[in-house]
Amino acid sequence: MADYPLIDGDKVLFTSLFAQAIVTVLPGTITGSGKSVGGGKKICVEGDEASVEVAGCPYVTGPFVTPGMGTLKIARLGPDQLSIKTTDSAKKIILKGRYFIAKFQVQKPAMDPVTLSPDPSPSYPGRGEFVTTNFKITID
Repeated sequence: MADYPLIDGDKVLFTSLFAQAIVTVLPGTITGSGKSVGGGKKICVEGDEASVEVAGCPYVTGPFVTPGMGTLKIARLGPDQLSIKTTDSAKKIILKGRYFIAKFQVQKPAMDPVTLSPDPSPSYPGRGEFVTTNFKITID
């Protein structure tokens, strides 16, 4: 099924629920490295999802209500977010698709104000989606 390929600078939106953690999410952007251009910008190819990193996001979880901080990343693209036929420089093209699997990496643990203990979890799984500005080109 045809979908819109992502282009350099497209937005990345994360949900605020990451397992048991509630994250104050900030939007990110994806950097395209493909040689092809869409709308005067480079197309995003497989591997460009690693360019998405949103640091400085506060979070809380369970009894750990004194906010900590972490970084949002894309852990894995969804099954509908890579082209089937079309490639660029022998790499699949990233498509808008539905949802990707996200990861919230704890940098500074949230704290329990009663016991003064830190949140023991180093990361939390979540999800997110792409918002593209490309509505002209579709590919398989």
